[in-house]
Amino acid sequence: MATKKPIEVDELYGDLEISSEDDQWYVIHTKPRCEKKIAKYALNERINYYLPQIDSIRKYKNREVKFTKPMFPSYFFAKCNLHDKRNLLYTGYIANFLKVINEKVLTDELKEIYTGKSKGAKYHIAKYVKKGTKVLIISGSLKGITGYVEDITEIQEIILNISLLRQAVSVKVSKDQVKILRK
Repeated sequence: MATKKPIEVDELYGDLEISSEDDQWYVIHTKPRCEKKIAKYALNERINYYLPQIDSIRKYKNREVKFTKPMFPSYFFAKCNLHDKRNLLYTGYIANFLKVINEKVLTDELKEIYTGKSKGAKYHIAKYVKKGTKVLIISGSLKGITGYVEDITEIQEIILNISLLRQAVSVKVSKDQVKILRK
């Protein structure tokens, strides 16, 4: 009986720093369900990448299966030069490259997500916040993470945006753990 074993990949290979003169950050729109395949290829080719993932549980009749899935389906972040970009394109897993206008904004947003994950944050897919209040977590295991809240009177979670994708994730917090940075 043939079974499909899920592809397991590291979320980050390399760093989340602004690129050097030869490299550039790209947001790669992948073909459906190809995010982990391109990450595995990038790892083998030593191409710097970030593929944030969230845990998921699928329930069947008699069992539960736990696995990870991409936080932002069909998107993959890579820092590479033109030669590496061409090699990634040859894999057949890529639909399009999105132009990153402000690398600092992108890398800062990715760092917030990565830092939260490394501190044990349990992220949930959330609605992108167009207008919100910027806040900082000042206590607890997620201390130092910044994000946004829509309503400062009922703070239950903070939202971390990826502006270029217009997508976001959230993490639960209590009101006393948060400091308002600007209104």
